[in-house]
Amino acid sequence: MPEDLNAEIAAGLAEASDEQTERERVRWERLVEILEACVLAVVAVATAWSGYQAARWDGRQAELYAMASTQRVEADQALTLGGQQRLLDVTTFNTWIQFQKEGRHGLAALYARRFSPEFKVAFDAWIAAHPFSNPDVPPGPSFMPEYVNPQIEQGTALNEQANATFEAGTAARSTADQYIRTTVVLASVLFLLALSQRFRLRQVRIGVLVVAGALMLYGIAAIVSFERL
Repeated sequence: MPEDLNAEIAAGLAEASDEQTERERVRWERLVEILEACVLAVVAVATAWSGYQAARWDGRQAELYAMASTQRVEADQALTLGGQQRLLDVTTFNTWIQFQKEGRHGLAALYARRFSPEFKVAFDAWIAAHPFSNPDVPPGPSFMPEYVNPQIEQGTALNEQANATFEAGTAARSTADQYIRTTVVLASVLFLLALSQRFRLRQVRIGVLVVAGALMLYGIAAIVSFERL
């Protein structure tokens, strides 16, 4: 009888121990599954947001590049018109010099009235400096500091603006690339989560989950630090 009783007690203790071990295993698996589900949800949202931002920055890049191209065309048009106006003023001035030298002052005055307003200001300043007796005077009104060609200035400003717009487009491309790289990192998290579910060893599964969590935190921190549209 005592031996049978001891056997029953031992069997009961072993069964209780097995039940406790099974409960701990089930509890551990549920906890891991909850953590995996939380990580999966966060990564899914972060991946969608990163892809959305990458697409928007791609569109912003295309928009800025198109704007830069338009500005360059406008700059070329303004510079061409400015060059033509300057050439006309210089040609008119040379004709004025010729008539002035020949003493045909009436025709010289006629050509002087054909100067553009900006060239006329420089011309008056050039005449006031006594160019025919002062060797230090610039060779013509177009070399005077008073001479301003609005088309050339506009074209130069548009070229600078186009350069800035193009650089902004390049920066937008860089930002889109950053989001794409982060999307790849987040995709690797999804791969690790799928891989961790294949393991039954607790240490291995936890290790994979820790690595996935670290990559998730890195990806989210990167997304937060990026510019947004």
